[in-house]
Amino acid sequence: MSEKATFAAGCFWGVEAAFRKLPGVEMTVVGYEGGTVEHPTYEEVCSGETGHAEAVEVTFDPDRISYPELLNAFWQLHDPTTPNRQGPDIGTQYRSAIFTRSPQQEEAARASLARAQSRFRVPIVTEITPGTGFWRAEEYHQCYLEKRGLGSCH
Repeated sequence: MSEKATFAAGCFWGVEAAFRKLPGVEMTVVGYEGGTVEHPTYEEVCSGETGHAEAVEVTFDPDRISYPELLNAFWQLHDPTTPNRQGPDIGTQYRSAIFTRSPQQEEAARASLARAQSRFRVPIVTEITPGTGFWRAEEYHQCYLEKRGLGSCH
């Protein structure tokens, strides 16, 4: 039976493409999580006033890829030590976050953060919080890089 996990690691386009390539990942959806507005638009999220992060919801087969393996990929996909920034993208919507869906995911995420910290000279600033509701982004954001000829989307 499939499970879901939600990660924020900067602009969701590249994060989605990277997760989608992992064996055992069945589907990815980009959207918004962690804010206070229901059904936010991209423009609202970019304003920084909704509190949402650009996030990727990953549907995966736990018999093929484990949640801890997804966490390991998450730490490698971005710089979790830069608050509200990934590369040239600046703002709270680009923060590093893990939105958990169960106490087991939260426990695994916190243990993974502790292990990942040993690889960085400065503190990891990734938020680990229970998911409050994932809002699917507009269709033109889904599989964005693939639509630009940079890969294939399932």
